Amino acid sequence: MKKYILLVVLFFAGLALSAISPHDYFTWILEVFPALIGFFILLFTFRRFRFSYLTYIFILAQCYILFIGGHYTYAMVPAFNWVRDVFHQSRNNYDKLGHFFQGFVPAMITRELFIRLDVFKNKNWIPFLTISVCGLISLLYELLEWLVSASSGSAGDSFLGSQGDIWDTQSDMLFAIIGASCMLLTLSKIQDGAIKKMSNGL
Repeated sequence: MKKYILLVVLFFAGLALSAISPHDYFTWILEVFPALIGFFILLFTFRRFRFSYLTYIFILAQCYILFIGGHYTYAMVPAFNWVRDVFHQSRNNYDKLGHFFQGFVPAMITRELFIRLDVFKNKNWIPFLTISVCGLISLLYELLEWLVSASSGSAGDSFLGSQGDIWDTQSDMLFAIIGASCMLLTLSKIQDGAIKKMSNGL
């Protein structure tokens, strides 16, 4: 249990640090809100359904991506300003990292749910439907960004973070799909091992 408590401590430490003098508190709230919702969902379902520790680690990593984006805004993360300048990019691409993980981590969650709840008799459907779920999540998030930006005017521009790119929405969803695909290609066997350990009570 101590290892789970450590993750909770790290979560709130990251949240607290991100709340210290952010670029603006409206954007900060919008960016960290999904992490808070996710935290309480995982907290209230912990006794009934406990994910593998590996999955919780990656969920925490995604939360930190949200915290950093909330603190600086996705268009102004200093490390990715450096990347932009060094590689002569036209924009700060930190949001692409965020959307990559928006596919990668939900793929871990979705795949683990499919496997452990024995959702499909034919396991060959799991990769395709995992990517499909992640694509839907990305689509819904883009619609949320549009709704917030349309309803809040210029105050929501930092949350939208398009940086003048007319194809930003499409590329965000593409990066989420790439992230989900990369998870399936690189981490499936490792996740299977983590699930097996849980089944064996390790």
